[in-house]
Amino acid sequence: MTNQDVALESALTCPVCGHVETEIMPTDSCQWFYECKACHEMLKPKEGDCCVFCSYATVPCPPIQLGKNCC
Repeated sequence: MTNQDVALESALTCPVCGHVETEIMPTDSCQWFYECKACHEMLKPKEGDCCVFCSYATVPCPPIQLGKNCC
């Protein structure tokens, strides 16, 4: 996969209320926290995951898509 093939949009699903929100993933850092826009729960990565996208989204973060270590 090349940088041009990296997906930047991913749909995050809140594990508390089930709300789904499509977000643009950062390419220069991991996103450790995300506040659900519906219930305002502060999401953190699951143990072993590098970011909230790898834990709760449809597409993992850009570094993981490229087969690299995240952060």
